[in-house]
Amino acid sequence: MSAPSPAPTEKGILQFLEICDSFYPTHAVEASVEQQRNWYDALCARFDRPLPPDMIFADGMVQRIPIRRYRPRKISTRSILLYLHGGGFVVGSLESHHAICAEIADAAGAELVSVDYRLAPEYRWPAQTDDGFAVLKHLLAASNKVVLIGDSAGGNLAAGLVLRAHDEELSGIVGQVLIYPVLGGDLDAGSYVEMAEAPGLTTADVAYYRQILQAPTGNPIAEPLSASSLAGLPPAFITVAHFDPLRDDGRHYAARLVEAGVEVGFREEPQMVHAWLRARHMSDGARDGFRAVCEAVRRFAA
Repeated sequence: MSAPSPAPTEKGILQFLEICDSFYPTHAVEASVEQQRNWYDALCARFDRPLPPDMIFADGMVQRIPIRRYRPRKISTRSILLYLHGGGFVVGSLESHHAICAEIADAAGAELVSVDYRLAPEYRWPAQTDDGFAVLKHLLAASNKVVLIGDSAGGNLAAGLVLRAHDEELSGIVGQVLIYPVLGGDLDAGSYVEMAEAPGLTTADVAYYRQILQAPTGNPIAEPLSASSLAGLPPAFITVAHFDPLRDDGRHYAARLVEAGVEVGFREEPQMVHAWLRARHMSDGARDGFRAVCEAVRRFAA
């Protein structure tokens, strides 16, 4: 008999997982991509929240790439926040992270731009990083200081964009905030084994997303953990969930950044699972974690 899967005990996060299971089946990746997106959209709508007071947002385009700009009632910095959403590179949109982006912008007192990058399998790698990079270059060209933020797959894109900008000697990125990022770790080691059946995301799910994206193995833009050097990168804040197969990706990347002399803030949320951002209004642990994310963003933007 196999050992039971590790699981959190915090009441709020257990309630969150129960709601998630009612909207998004455990084996969702076995369904069609269209069905996955329908389930995910319904799940995101369930956790939707009213935007902060006086928040202004508007949709636009950078080249052919849809974006959404958020402008809070109080702007305290000229830095721009660039947000890349999660969803395994397969699901997610401007709508899926709408309230999350608005709340981060409001907390940081900064304008935020969210990117509706192309999704797999219709568009394989590097379409996603190319879209993000086009928007990043657009913002930097306007002499903006930029803070890159991403969760899960978006954390992968954000970390990759930082490396890509460094390789091309682009200046102006003042911080990177990576929220339970997927960074190319070994699926047969560490938390990918320990948390293989964790609630919310399994190692089998991660393998599915890798297969569908078809990013090249060992490419540091696609798998930042494979980068030969992380020296000279902007400061980082990385937060991971304990009950998450992706946990060690963030742990190891934070350690490598420190070794390279990069300023790093790191948090491991002890009772959290993957995608805990959506639980920020119902879980004490998620609320604390989200507050730490917002504080890091505000500090980098300032």
